Amino acid sequence: MKKIAIYPGSFDPITYGHLDIVKRALKIFDSIIIAVASNSKKTALFTPDERVQLIRLAVKDLPRVTVDWFEGLTVEYAEKRKVNAIVRGLRAVSDFEYEFQMAHMNKRLKPDMETFFLPTGESLFYLSSQIVKEVALLGGDISGMVPEVAAKWLKEKVLTRSSYIKIREGD
Repeated sequence: MKKIAIYPGSFDPITYGHLDIVKRALKIFDSIIIAVASNSKKTALFTPDERVQLIRLAVKDLPRVTVDWFEGLTVEYAEKRKVNAIVRGLRAVSDFEYEFQMAHMNKRLKPDMETFFLPTGESLFYLSSQIVKEVALLGGDISGMVPEVAAKWLKEKVLTRSSYIKIREGD
């Protein structure tokens, strides 16, 4: 039986930290589904469709990885995909409390669901999509933080957003 895991997240945008988790999870699982979550608590820069496209480009050399998006509970999506393993990355101790609570809630909702925590590589633990977006919006260099395609798309979004803000300020 194939061991398949879901790696859920907002991935707005995908970072090298995310890819580190995916590559390491592939050492444990036969395949990984990167599941882009539509999270109503977060204001995304990219639409779910854009994030799926971007991630597909970033993982094109990883044949055992598929990309999809979902709304609602991760466990319901996992059940639909007939998967009972969730992979979550941990950057810092502060991530653990939230992730630990989510793992137990998922276990309560779906008792056969298992969550596997992988710490992000030590050279990437400082990365988050939010920090990358902030650096990009302030004109900083994000090379080495995100795949090249993500950096390109972020720069385009920043330019579009800056143009919009300048137009609005001129009103």
